[in-house]
Amino acid sequence: MNITSFGKTSLRNALIVAGLVVGLGVGTAHAASNDTYAPEAHSNGMGAAISDTAITAKVKTKLMGDKRLKKSDISVTTTNGVVTLEGTAGNSKAKYAAGALAKSVEGVKSVDNSLKTPASSKAGAKTKRVVSDSWITTKVKSELLADSVSKGFDVSVETIHGVVVLKGTLANQDAIDHVKDIAGKVDGVKSVNTSELTVAG
Repeated sequence: MNITSFGKTSLRNALIVAGLVVGLGVGTAHAASNDTYAPEAHSNGMGAAISDTAITAKVKTKLMGDKRLKKSDISVTTTNGVVTLEGTAGNSKAKYAAGALAKSVEGVKSVDNSLKTPASSKAGAKTKRVVSDSWITTKVKSELLADSVSKGFDVSVETIHGVVVLKGTLANQDAIDHVKDIAGKVDGVKSVNTSELTVAG
């Protein structure tokens, strides 16, 4: 075997070996790629948690720097890119502004704006009071209807802010005092007004 043929043989063998190495390398790389492949982080993943924390910090910074939100008290939490705003906003415009600012932060998927405004809080309190007054009126009426002293007499009941107003006619002053006592024992009653109750002549 001369140097030339040896060179050719060596070259051919080297190419074959190189080909095998490349093939194995590709296979090994592919296998390694498969072994190390990981899906996107879920909500309980460290990456997601860090991302959510970063979003919360950015949203807070934006909210703190906006003059429209000076009278607002807002807490921010982020889960899977969904930002939740809780607390109070100075007014409806401030609430809308807070939601828009949060949505503008990079990485935010959606915003759950649960901020309350003074107007909505008052409306909620008013609704609760009306329901309470209505319940008191119904309860007092049922107690009077079941009572032997007031039975057969026409007594109307109205409740305003927990104050029961009784109107109508009863047999005597004792009967008036009696129904006042009955109404006063109903839960939620602050006082009983019997000034419009009269004694049957």
